[in-house]
Amino acid sequence: MTVTRGLIIADPWIGHILDGRKDWEMRSQTTSVRGWFGLIRKGSGTVVGLARLVDCGRALDQAEMIANFDHHRIPVDMIRRGEVAKWVVPWKLADVIVLARPVPYEHKAGAVTWVTLSPTVSQDLAPSIAHRAASQDTPPSPERSVDHSKPLSTAVDPATNSVHRTPAKTGQASPFPEGRHRLLGKSVLSGGNIRNNHMKMSSLMPAFPRDVIGGSNKAQAAPRHLEIDWGGPETTRTDIDGTKSIFRARGWVRRFFAMSEARAGDLVIFTETAPYRISVRLERNTDSVRE
Repeated sequence: MTVTRGLIIADPWIGHILDGRKDWEMRSQTTSVRGWFGLIRKGSGTVVGLARLVDCGRALDQAEMIANFDHHRIPVDMIRRGEVAKWVVPWKLADVIVLARPVPYEHKAGAVTWVTLSPTVSQDLAPSIAHRAASQDTPPSPERSVDHSKPLSTAVDPATNSVHRTPAKTGQASPFPEGRHRLLGKSVLSGGNIRNNHMKMSSLMPAFPRDVIGGSNKAQAAPRHLEIDWGGPETTRTDIDGTKSIFRARGWVRRFFAMSEARAGDLVIFTETAPYRISVRLERNTDSVRE
């Protein structure tokens, strides 16, 4: 199987595809393309993975976009504000392969969506697809089903330059190699955040498991909680208010701001250290001024 094209995808969306959290890439128009293609991280100049484009759905309305969060990982508040009003056509993916070593490609002028890959790059990508095809006892399903509640275990195959991710077995403590953590993102604090004891996490919402995101009040709380290590004497457990993109429990946020002497312009760094466990720390912005 020859891969002749690659699709440019920006962060954080390409990260969610590679992590197995997202299997719809939302676009502004339909496509007739089907089959294998390269996953290109925008601005990197490299192919970082492979996937099959198995179907293209119709444009979705707002309610359908919200109902299908598990597929595209776009935060509900972004949808309701109309920030992704153009990006409502699902390109449906399957059989994602993560490359252990990104493959550089030549980005020709004018390429903004699809990129034509050179024969050399296609040759470098071929072993990963051949290995995937040989390892499948049955034909791949038209559209994969992702269980977002289960962590993924990883293994690198040096012969094919690919990373194989499979659901972790019950009882496995962490999907990360020992001593390795995953940066989820950063949030810039405003004066309003500090006065009202919350952190705005709109851009980070796709990184959190769907089952920790609840509704606007305690009666609509999520079925699972995150454990937050914020540097205090003990950790805090809370879900996320998906309508506001903030942690529902906020007493610890007030203590965290006081302890770290947070001020407008500072950054809050979110790191996943284990399944459903998040480390939160403050990074000082030396250019910020107190309001």
